[in-house]
Amino acid sequence: MLDAFTEEQEAIRSFVERLTAKYDRRYWVERATKGESIDELWRELGRAGYLGVTVPEQYGGSGLSLRRLAILMEELAARGVLAGFLVISTAMGAIPIAKYGTEEQKRRYLPALANGSEKFCFAITEPDAGSNSFRIRTLARRDGDQYILSGQKAFITGVNDADHMMVVARTVSADEVTDKREGISLFIVDPKAQGIEKHQMDIRILMPERQFRVFFDGVHLPASSRLGEEGKGLKILFDALNPERITLGALLVGTGRYALGKAVEYAKTRTVFDVPIGAHQGLAHPMAVAKTQLELAALMTHRAAEVFDQGGEAGMYANMAKYAAAEAAIETVDLAMQVHGGSGFTGEVDLITLWPMVRLMRTAPVSREMVLNYIAEHTLGLPRSY
Repeated sequence: MLDAFTEEQEAIRSFVERLTAKYDRRYWVERATKGESIDELWRELGRAGYLGVTVPEQYGGSGLSLRRLAILMEELAARGVLAGFLVISTAMGAIPIAKYGTEEQKRRYLPALANGSEKFCFAITEPDAGSNSFRIRTLARRDGDQYILSGQKAFITGVNDADHMMVVARTVSADEVTDKREGISLFIVDPKAQGIEKHQMDIRILMPERQFRVFFDGVHLPASSRLGEEGKGLKILFDALNPERITLGALLVGTGRYALGKAVEYAKTRTVFDVPIGAHQGLAHPMAVAKTQLELAALMTHRAAEVFDQGGEAGMYANMAKYAAAEAAIETVDLAMQVHGGSGFTGEVDLITLWPMVRLMRTAPVSREMVLNYIAEHTLGLPRSY
């Protein structure tokens, strides 16, 4: 298994090295600064078959493999290309459809996701619900052979650039169910449909994708837009959220590798008092710790992806991977800035640009505290604290 993994990882690394020779960190920063999509890189990924790694072969993909996607995300980020939309469209969009969609839905959406001609975004977060997703208020009311969707979402990434939106809504309000896990459904929605408004949020993080508030005012949806059985969407939802946490873990590990690489190179060449600063244990030891923590986070991320791919219960591993990767990336980026001294805050060195994004990942898409609550309750068997 280790040899097979290494061979696969090397093949993806070689591809990413060639790809980022054309679409490098400078390209990513330029697009992110302007708020423009990284479309050229996206199309290259589609042509090479990498957008289809979570799509079964019969629908134009290369097989449902979250591990391959995690490797790809990590390798891209290790070269400074943070392809966050891969998390949303290729993981959170394709995987639920591949696992739970009707044959018609699979044939309609999966080939386009695999070749990159269409993108998905994902809409779950609401201003009043926060981390308590069971209390979402967006309601899809059944009306004959259609649904009427009303409500609002916040922090919806890339909806302006998406062809489809996976919306998590209640088909029965939270106040009307005896079991909070019931009454949740997922719908595939056209972001340009009548009754939808999108307002960009003022998020101060360097990313090509922008964040939006989305309002649904009596949006008419055909019953065929629902994914899975009505009111039974919780399993589908977590088969989107666990891949999100795993792939974000991979992105964070790669980002940490990128920052640490810059710090190590600088520490080897920057001389103060006639010796390279990397010779001092005050810097050498923290960098060795950062390397260790990143490798540990990578192992947990790949383990989580393997468990998911094998159909196992991946919740514990996904949460641990996200926690470990976020903490490692935050500490590593902070250390890399410290190694560079004052120059670590300049655009030329390009480390300060990473800080808001990695720090966000301690809070979103699930906070560090909620991750630890999950591990304490579901892994250690401790009493529920909330």
